[in-house]
Amino acid sequence: MNGHMKPADIEKRSFAIITEELGGRTFPEGVAEVVKRVIHTSADFDYADNLCFSPDAVEQAKAALEAGATIVTDTNMALAGISKGTLAQLGGKAVCLMADEAVAREAKERGVTRATVSMEHAAKLDGPLIFAIGNAPTALIRLHELIEEGAVSPALVIGVPVGFVNVVESKELFLGGDTPYIIARGRKGGSNVAAAIVNALLYQIVKREGF
Repeated sequence: MNGHMKPADIEKRSFAIITEELGGRTFPEGVAEVVKRVIHTSADFDYADNLCFSPDAVEQAKAALEAGATIVTDTNMALAGISKGTLAQLGGKAVCLMADEAVAREAKERGVTRATVSMEHAAKLDGPLIFAIGNAPTALIRLHELIEEGAVSPALVIGVPVGFVNVVESKELFLGGDTPYIIARGRKGGSNVAAAIVNALLYQIVKREGF
């Protein structure tokens, strides 16, 4: 055991192990990088089967990122996990409106969740939008409603909330729809998974030092 490996070397070795343990399974170009990074983040090989991609989702997402997209998350944890330096190189940014005072006040006045209101506010942001939802199914449900209403047209929806209440149903809303998506079917997911998917897309565009 080598305790002095560089972080880049550890990551490369981890991805080699993941590839080996996938047992020869192959994925389309661009999809493989996302699947493997999510497994790398979670150590959960179920994502090789759980992750669902709409046609050309990866290419559409990369085009949006190259155009300076804004990433909207539903937790500060997902926001923290996104490589904002890499995103900035493409002219993009990441935001989470959950802790915004106006969002909190409006949610309290209306008796709805902050996740619901944060999606409504995010829908008004300019430029290409990528939504990375890893925690709140109510955010995903309201986002789907906003899309149906024509209030927002996301470049990509990453729908990976984790849990037991409304989680599966919220994800299923997007499957087979017209909005580009990367969805983790079932109960599994999380803010770390949402951030990992964003980073997997970013790292396909921007080469990192040591990799």
